[in-house]
Amino acid sequence: MKAKATSFDIAHLAGVSQSTVSRALRDSPLVNQETRDKVKAIAKELNYKVDKNASNLRQQQSRTIALLLFEDPTTDDSLINPFFLSMLGSITKASAQAGYDLLISFQNMSDDWHADFEDTNKADGIILLGYGDFVDYRDKLTQLEEQETHFVRWGAEDKDHPGVSIGCDNYQGGFDITEHLIKLGKKHFAFIGGADNHAPEFHARYLGHCDAIHKHNLSVDSANQIEAISTEESGYQAAVSLMRQKTNVDAIFCASDLIAIGVMQAFQDKGLNVPNDVAVVGYDNIPVARFTNPALTTVAQNTSLAGQLLVNSLLKLINGEEVAPQLMAVDVVVRKSCGSD
Repeated sequence: MKAKATSFDIAHLAGVSQSTVSRALRDSPLVNQETRDKVKAIAKELNYKVDKNASNLRQQQSRTIALLLFEDPTTDDSLINPFFLSMLGSITKASAQAGYDLLISFQNMSDDWHADFEDTNKADGIILLGYGDFVDYRDKLTQLEEQETHFVRWGAEDKDHPGVSIGCDNYQGGFDITEHLIKLGKKHFAFIGGADNHAPEFHARYLGHCDAIHKHNLSVDSANQIEAISTEESGYQAAVSLMRQKTNVDAIFCASDLIAIGVMQAFQDKGLNVPNDVAVVGYDNIPVARFTNPALTTVAQNTSLAGQLLVNSLLKLINGEEVAPQLMAVDVVVRKSCGSD
């Protein structure tokens, strides 16, 4: 007896995804008319009938949220940036309080499996967490939006990146911590971290940093912006590169605490003193920032509030409510790495 045709058979013959077949068969406007006609013609040829029971099941909620993390290079086996580990606890708590289970996995950017979480009823919506290359990331976000997936993401609000974003005011954080250094008498700055659209959070921090310098009639030296990803090793190597330039720098703003930790170690290995020879500040206020030597001045983001906002915003989307991007305030946490208590 010939096996009953499935939507996956139609997807294979039509050269589209299974979720596109499902939408085409219910005349979703997200699928263009040509593709809808093609899918329906193949379905008719295969004598395919929509399984009403399965269709109804798909409409039911799983009461599960999927949290997808970027794999980050780390010094341990977690592959999770410690800043996001802090946020993970608040997301778990907020999900439980709302009566939802939390499914945690890594984002796999090499294929489209992550776009099927909601279509396969694994989860009612997705939270995207982590610092990735947003130029590559954009296509994945567009795909999620085209598939009508409910999702929110941690990060900078950007009209070029679809979906609802929850993030902190990176520009203001960069401005405030730089102005703090200027008030301490610092005049010659370096910035270590990305400063382009591949890393919009870092870029916003850099723009705030530059505007604070200009406000006080000081000069920004573009040669002192050194690329680095958010790891201790990358910060260390960037500091080595900066020292080789032999430029006059008395303060370094690092785009993350992990970068700052590597930078401080590099200067100390060269026999230089932080903060007497150069002040170093970071961003994120990860737990270890209190225990570096010297303790790291940094910008704090409210990870507890962030987790709550991510979960609450996603649940509103799932329930068909309008949700706007949100930008959280930040605080400068002053410690000894910039020369003050």
